[in-house]
Amino acid sequence: MTATLDIEHKEITVPAGGVELTADFSLPGHAIGLVVFAHGSGSSRRSPRNRRVAGVLNRGAIATILIDLLTREEEAIDQHTAELRFDIGLLTGRLTAITDWVGAQPDLRSLGIGYFGASTGAAAALAAAANRPGSVRAVVSRGGRPDLAGAALGHVLAPCLFIVGGDDPQVLRLNREAIASLPRQTEHRLEIIPGATHLFEEPGTLDLAAVLARDWFEKYLRAGSARQEAI
Repeated sequence: MTATLDIEHKEITVPAGGVELTADFSLPGHAIGLVVFAHGSGSSRRSPRNRRVAGVLNRGAIATILIDLLTREEEAIDQHTAELRFDIGLLTGRLTAITDWVGAQPDLRSLGIGYFGASTGAAAALAAAANRPGSVRAVVSRGGRPDLAGAALGHVLAPCLFIVGGDDPQVLRLNREAIASLPRQTEHRLEIIPGATHLFEEPGTLDLAAVLARDWFEKYLRAGSARQEAI
């Protein structure tokens, strides 16, 4: 019989650029790394898709932080204007601040840090990885808009996995263009999921994306972990 993995779940508050952001934190015993999720446009830490992916990572002994990059007040504004979800500079700054916070926690700073970005969140993840090359060990983009990271793409050093649906041709084209802007030495891979559209709603497609993400993080985060005890 397989032993049940001990996973601690709790809600936390993280300071980020003058605001307090709410997050769902999951910590498996003897975690090999930690992944911060950057949600896509109009989404939040309650996203069932990202929570499903996070569950796969947790069962792979990877800690996760599902965090709202906007405050409640900002989300209310964004519901009417849809402007903040595309403010990549704002989202990047918040994600960078979260990364710095993780690095300042005595019980977390030995964990290798990764980002999982969906849709516009992928652009923020890549730009934040460019901001903190010494801290971020891996990035995974699922159905992402890495093109929105702009000039930051040329400074991303962390290994990057781009997962795109085979039936999402426009996003696939944008991903290929963004990959061409990465530094030549940056390790990267493009995985195309056959039959998947932008939201990976087709049976089995999201599960496959989650396994690909888990394997990528296991490969690159494990080397950064020296942590033995749960907080």
